[in-house]
Amino acid sequence: MTSLANLKIGFIGGGNMASALIGGLINQGALAKNMFVADPFDQTRQRLERDLSIICAASVDKLAPHIENCDVLVMAVKPQQFKEAATELALVLKSITSKPLCLSVAAGIKTADMAKWLGHQRIIRAMPNTPALIGEGMTGLFADSNISATDKSLASSICEAVGKIVWVDSEKQMDDITAVSGSGPAYVFAFLESLEKAAIAQGLSQEQARLLAIQTLQGAAKLAAQSSESPATLRERVTSKGGTTYAALTVLEQESWANIMMKAVAAASDRSEAMGEEFSKQ
Repeated sequence: MTSLANLKIGFIGGGNMASALIGGLINQGALAKNMFVADPFDQTRQRLERDLSIICAASVDKLAPHIENCDVLVMAVKPQQFKEAATELALVLKSITSKPLCLSVAAGIKTADMAKWLGHQRIIRAMPNTPALIGEGMTGLFADSNISATDKSLASSICEAVGKIVWVDSEKQMDDITAVSGSGPAYVFAFLESLEKAAIAQGLSQEQARLLAIQTLQGAAKLAAQSSESPATLRERVTSKGGTTYAALTVLEQESWANIMMKAVAAASDRSEAMGEEFSKQ
């Protein structure tokens, strides 16, 4: 893992994901004085300056000296704003001889489009998820073959500051990463919501239902993470034929639970791919 203490890291966009990364990086040894953020919103800049002592400015041109000397720029703007932000940044990068690594955490934006808008080829694409806000994120990463092992290690170190990572060999797989872990927390929240409602329908209080649902899911996930056995084996171990779990799982199978999840993930992957095409046409 790359040492974070001496890295100079810039963020284009200072929203939730940027804030999560900044906090995680500081916890892992990066220095706030070596970071800067460009964000148009006064409230965002004031929060980062007040809470983390981060250098902030409303636009990238005001941070040109910092950009020239930084090691990596994290593009943390929303996909709909990416082209505009990249075009503005390109004007600054154009005058810089040694350009920094650009690490994008914007969903759906292809590396080819990033390179076109930034006028810059040193790019890595990342897809984090919202549990990064508490240091429990899952991030997928992709880099073209022209990206060095050093740059990949740098990107890994930044994303590992807020959770775990996985590298993929094909950019198409980033659509699948988006569908599984990017959108995945919403599937889990939907399951929790349904389990809570079911518990309340059986007569438990809302407070009891929430505690039971969250702790059960959290405990089961930790058990799966620490076990060498597959989820299927773990499921079989707690399912006795004719028992309560068997009765519940029979209903889930009758309702095609697994097939529903397959369709949901496929739909999310297809939408991610379509969004990439839409952004390409901007």
